[in-house]
Amino acid sequence: MNIQKRYMKHGSHTENYFNIHDILASHEKIPCVYEVPILRLGFLDASTDSPDIPPNTKMELPYWLASSLQTRKKKIVSIELPKQYREGHRDILRADANVVDLHKMGPYYYAFGSKLMNFDHVEVDDIGKSLIHTFSARFRKIMDSSLNCYKGDTTKLRSKLDNNERMLFTAGQLSLHDYQNWEQRSTDKIQASEMVTNHRKRKRAVMEQDN
Repeated sequence: MNIQKRYMKHGSHTENYFNIHDILASHEKIPCVYEVPILRLGFLDASTDSPDIPPNTKMELPYWLASSLQTRKKKIVSIELPKQYREGHRDILRADANVVDLHKMGPYYYAFGSKLMNFDHVEVDDIGKSLIHTFSARFRKIMDSSLNCYKGDTTKLRSKLDNNERMLFTAGQLSLHDYQNWEQRSTDKIQASEMVTNHRKRKRAVMEQDN
């Protein structure tokens, strides 16, 4: 089973309309070429005064629109890979993924790359392999850094991470914080809940007003 079939089998390609990160990833642009004429929508192409969009017109479209215009039943547009997923960039990541500023290549590099797997393109298998390799290569360094830079300045490090990696980095720091609390027995201390504390404050205020 190839990468694309494995990916679709697990259903990860399903759009998540309740996830703001998935929504933002769906707005990433894809270079497209129109295969058929599009009547009365020429105003969408700022480079021409034509009332229609003729075939072979190139235009960048957001993923959510491009995916609707290229399906198994219809092919209104053909897609070209965004440059950050082309072979040249994949070679750089294959050589040493840890030195790459992935956020500069796209804040939703993994999520958007995964969405490209839905298209019928000859390089989707290579993209899938590259995503897996890149994440695997960077995972250990991200976790090591998150567990060893808890109180340090991590701004420079986080600036090179894509959104998913940043969430992973934060999860690592929170895990370290919880472990340190457990180690210092901070978690054994019984404390009143915030709701009870607020109730006591309101009750005290009422009593002071009555007096």
